[in-house]
Amino acid sequence: MLRPPTTLRRFQLTLGLTALLSAAPGWAQEWGTYLKPFAADSLWNSRPVNPVFDSFVIPTDSYFPTVTNNTYSTGIFLASPDDPPVTITGLTGSKGLFHTDDENYHDITIPHWPAAAHAAPGTDGHADIVDPTTGIVHSLFKLKQEGTKWTAAMYAWTKIDGRGWPDPGHYYQGARATGVPAAAGIIRIHEAAQKPQYYPHALAMSLTYSGLSPNPAYVFPATSADTEAAIRNKGRIPEGSLVMLPPDFDTSKITNAEVRRIAETLKRYGAYIVDANIGTPFVIYAEIGADANPSPGGWNNTVANEMQSIRAALRRVVSAQSWIDGNGKTFTPNQNLNLLSMRGNWTQQSGSVLGQFSSWDQAVVFPATSSTSEVVNYSNRGMNAVTWAKPVNGATYKLTARTTNGGKLRMSIYDQLVGKVVFDSGYLGNGESKTFTWSASSPRLVLYAQSGVGSKSAVGGELLKAD
Repeated sequence: MLRPPTTLRRFQLTLGLTALLSAAPGWAQEWGTYLKPFAADSLWNSRPVNPVFDSFVIPTDSYFPTVTNNTYSTGIFLASPDDPPVTITGLTGSKGLFHTDDENYHDITIPHWPAAAHAAPGTDGHADIVDPTTGIVHSLFKLKQEGTKWTAAMYAWTKIDGRGWPDPGHYYQGARATGVPAAAGIIRIHEAAQKPQYYPHALAMSLTYSGLSPNPAYVFPATSADTEAAIRNKGRIPEGSLVMLPPDFDTSKITNAEVRRIAETLKRYGAYIVDANIGTPFVIYAEIGADANPSPGGWNNTVANEMQSIRAALRRVVSAQSWIDGNGKTFTPNQNLNLLSMRGNWTQQSGSVLGQFSSWDQAVVFPATSSTSEVVNYSNRGMNAVTWAKPVNGATYKLTARTTNGGKLRMSIYDQLVGKVVFDSGYLGNGESKTFTWSASSPRLVLYAQSGVGSKSAVGGELLKAD
């Protein structure tokens, strides 16, 4: 998605958020919450140890590097259990609202819609709604209020206490090009108000085409990139990359307090490339209203030059000795993530009720039934072609059923090159697994879901590399 440069303006903290912060200081310390999103070991909340850097320098371009806290950033709105539901429809004259996970156009009803919610004023119209009741971050692109109804171009969701990045199965979990919510990595209002030495997480950053790589267009932990990357990009930094300032970057020479704060953050945590913009070497995103603009009064030569010094020193991280999470624990980021989705068209095989894919459940959900029903999915949409997670011939994989109330999962793999079924799991109940060697160069997946009997049931699964 494209992010034109914008003139930045300072916003005051809203009374509502000020009241929230004063009323809930303990809550701010909890991982996976509105004020502190995602798990402690999310890469957003972690920092690399002894990173190794690439040599590529982000080029100068049409504009100076900047921090945006207005037009092309986002607001993050907290829903309460008492907030009413709101149905989001597609933009007027469009095919409808595109749901990125099930890859279809249809309306979506957000269970709790805060009255304060509104879109960013730029053409991207970002807005993220955090609902602690469901644990979901609802991420919207090109959101608009048209009279009494709300419309948007795109909807995605992620878990507030999750990784903060998609997995290959649920590969698009937010409105940024990399599949992350717009809220991920941004400088928050309450963080900027504290004026810390550095921000306590990795930052969200976009690059323009002169810095972005055409191939690969993205790398782990990203699962997607801008659609025109292969044509427009001319640089060497894929989306999803972490960029940092080297340890010897001298922040004492930076005179602007906010630029120095950003530089200190880039030395410790860095910034993940989440999107593309038009003409700006890099843009760092702050929550709308955050007091994080280094030059709130307009153009400032000193700020511009100091931001250019950061640009010249930023380097892509290509590896690290280890990582330290938000609780200070050493870990290695897990790239062995679920490959399987239950999305696609499900048709009745037998029984009296039809199971349908529920994105929020990541499963096929059957209503209550007095007898077993079975549905089948021939759409071959159960695996997305995430470049760093493609199955490898000869490697071992493990399929595990994740079901409720007696549901069962079955998966078969047909190799289109050899014209035969090369794997069939048989029916698996909850927690049951089947390990197999991948042997399909051109796979077509067929998924079967079988209901339980009695109350409603759900059928999902997890496919992981096992060696």
